[in-house]
Amino acid sequence: MNAQRKPKRTEVGIELVRQLAAEGDRIFSTSRAREVSTRVGLKDSYLLEALHHLSRNGWIVPLRRGLYALSSSVPGVAPVHEFEVAMALVSPAAVSHWSALHFHGLTEQIPGTVFVLTTTRVFTPRVRGSRTESHAAEFVAGDAVFRFVQVKPERYFGTMETWVGEARVTITDPERTLLDGLSMPRYCGDFAEVLHAFEVRGRELDIDRIIGYALRLDAAASKRLGWVLESLGIANSSLARLEERPIKGYRNLDPTGPGSGPRNRRWMIQENLPGRVQG
Repeated sequence: MNAQRKPKRTEVGIELVRQLAAEGDRIFSTSRAREVSTRVGLKDSYLLEALHHLSRNGWIVPLRRGLYALSSSVPGVAPVHEFEVAMALVSPAAVSHWSALHFHGLTEQIPGTVFVLTTTRVFTPRVRGSRTESHAAEFVAGDAVFRFVQVKPERYFGTMETWVGEARVTITDPERTLLDGLSMPRYCGDFAEVLHAFEVRGRELDIDRIIGYALRLDAAASKRLGWVLESLGIANSSLARLEERPIKGYRNLDPTGPGSGPRNRRWMIQENLPGRVQG
């Protein structure tokens, strides 16, 4: 009798997946699956077991506890993009740093991690390792690794919405992305890669926008930006706003570099770049 019931349950489980796909639920929660299951004849008592079997057989992909994505094995379902997954893992969320740098065509390097800006502290049993770096945590979901960078609510800005495949996602715009690179180059390849990204953006860089953004962040970001814009030969009266911003003491141009190098008094920046650092 049990041998006869199992195929039926399997069929109902697959029907659940098909129904979710038909209703556009490419990423869904257990509660959403429970809601849909009533329409396909799947008993609530069997739902969790059904989700386990669907996962084991490759129909769905577990993202975190109680959250799943449809597999591309489901007929008519395109692969779920990792940016789409990022939007489902935390809220608010904006693809950022190295991932945004690559999306905007400002680097040819392809990051192995999806970087996500959020105001939410991310901490679950599936975070890899300890939170050794301030305001950041890694999380494994499906085949992708996500690094969430937490910021205060007032520093969550400079985002835009765009389509990636079949999903509408939020991503930091080019100017915010470049600024984040100046503050946290380790999340964008390295500082040399960030400087290269400024050059790639070139004439398309919105000077007034990026200066406005910098003035909403810490003073060090303003000073680094002023130094970079001046080095690119950009003459803009708005640079004075960056120069006049008060700051206590010199700040390293590359926050991940050595604490030595010539000092630029105008920008209160220590030019700790290779070739400038004095031995």
